[in-house]
Amino acid sequence: MTDLDRSFWHAMNRRAQDSDYNDSSDEHGVDNDFPPPVLRKGEIVKAWDQLFNNDLHTSDHLLFCSRNTGVDLSALHPNQAQIFKLWQIYLENVDPLLKITHTPTLQARIIDAASDVRRISPTLEALMFSIYCMAVFSLNQDECLIMFGTPREDIIRRYQLGAKEALLNCGFLKTSDRDCLTALHLYLISLKPDIDPRSLSSILGATMRIAQRMGIDTESVNAKHPVLEAELRRRLWWSLVLFETRISEMTEFKTAMLIPTWDCKVPLNVNDFYLRAEMKNVPKVHGQPSEVLFVVMRSEIGDFVRHLYSHLDFINPILKSLGSRAPYDPDTESIQLGALEAMIEGNLLRSCDPDNPLHYMTMWTARFALAKSRFVHHLATCSPTNEQQTDAQRDAGLTYARSMLEYDTKLMSSSLIRGFRWIIYPHFPFPAYVHLIHDLRKRPLGDHVEKFWQVISDNCAARFMDLEREDKPMEKKPGSNHFFKIFSSFVLEAWAAREAAFGQSEEPPLMVKQIKQKLALADERSQAEAAALENANPVSDSNQFHPPEPMDFGNFGAMYGMAGDLLTDASGATQAPLGFSANQWGWPAPNWNSISGQGW
Repeated sequence: MTDLDRSFWHAMNRRAQDSDYNDSSDEHGVDNDFPPPVLRKGEIVKAWDQLFNNDLHTSDHLLFCSRNTGVDLSALHPNQAQIFKLWQIYLENVDPLLKITHTPTLQARIIDAASDVRRISPTLEALMFSIYCMAVFSLNQDECLIMFGTPREDIIRRYQLGAKEALLNCGFLKTSDRDCLTALHLYLISLKPDIDPRSLSSILGATMRIAQRMGIDTESVNAKHPVLEAELRRRLWWSLVLFETRISEMTEFKTAMLIPTWDCKVPLNVNDFYLRAEMKNVPKVHGQPSEVLFVVMRSEIGDFVRHLYSHLDFINPILKSLGSRAPYDPDTESIQLGALEAMIEGNLLRSCDPDNPLHYMTMWTARFALAKSRFVHHLATCSPTNEQQTDAQRDAGLTYARSMLEYDTKLMSSSLIRGFRWIIYPHFPFPAYVHLIHDLRKRPLGDHVEKFWQVISDNCAARFMDLEREDKPMEKKPGSNHFFKIFSSFVLEAWAAREAAFGQSEEPPLMVKQIKQKLALADERSQAEAAALENANPVSDSNQFHPPEPMDFGNFGAMYGMAGDLLTDASGATQAPLGFSANQWGWPAPNWNSISGQGW
């Protein structure tokens, strides 16, 4: 296999296709005739086509090619009280995680603009509409109804229309204005749940080209600007890169911009208060956590990862010559990852207060990202050309996958960071599920089994427990969902292997039971639709199965490149803890009925 053939698809499927995984019996002497489930890129592409192939999800408006000439932007602004309310929501839920606007200077401009929305400059107007979009985007349906008396979908569509028109008024494609680029970035984040990621990736390519033309990726250009402007440019570049990389991971990982071809510095760990427009000297960085803690953490990890051979191996192996200066050695890179973990824990997380929402968010997001980096390193170094993995190597990969699920559960189960969940939703750790389930299928018995099923169940419960259903376009799409089928096949085959190992059927975990119920319901719906077409009679709305909007799977690349949903109908199965044989599995029951959440 050449370097250019390397992909996450191949790495993820390697374990399933290895000779030891094709053996008909495992180390416990249990017959295992179940063929290993394999992720195929063609199936994912087909699923994307199916999911977004209707007029509810057209991406044409992403090209900004159709002006709405009858739109009066001043009429799309909320009233003055709501402007300030949306601004406050943005400051609480969005700003701490991005820090791409400077509160001390922008707040005064917004207060002034709110006094007369007909006299706002085009750039500030675009930024304000994008802030409205992100504020609503961070809320759930109930919060929108309580605060604004309007369904979430209606209010965010209104502000997205305003943002689009305002960006056109700015001439955003030829802009050199940082505020305009910031507005475009926020607008695209708010669009993500309803847009085919392949389409979004294309417009993000243009966005990154705008940023590069402005030079915000180049430190020598940033350094020529005043301290405040230079710092905001760095924050914006890093936010763009991390978002663009996430979207690239869902489509074609090899296009990601988290690579060593640019030299923008990591943002400073200083509060906005210490950055003033008139200052000439860079403020001192203190050891205590600042309000930019989360941004600095993500940037530090991203800056390290973009130079790793194991990361570049899956993006563009040619760039490895620009990565680490030392000759590549898997053990050396593992040591470097250990040093990164020690630095993040010692310099950024040691002083964090777990009762502080931003600190809690930073702690567990950092640990998730570090476990992910270890996991990617494991995939890259255990290639098909290597000898069969040792027990230590296999256990290490499983440990990283399990840690990803555990850390994600920490994030999703905490009510402390409810307002921050909008940025957590897209990072559903699907590759960790695949890795663990491959092992559960191969080794259905053993000391590890109970723990792995527990971790998987806990994460499902945390991910899908409290997400409210919303009136989303995806929920109106009839028919079955291919992503759900892909995911369910992995889970059900692992459970079937366990039952075969015991030689008898067991009471399955609620997760398995509900997956079976949803597959049966989708099949019934498909048969009903076919019958309705034959009879030329529409199926009654009361019997329709509406899969909600998918939860994105994974934080890695084209190997996962998937959004998916473990979803349900309105019937809602009984949620009660179940027991397994002689073992008491006190698992919380996931509410599959609520997976739509915020559209992530």
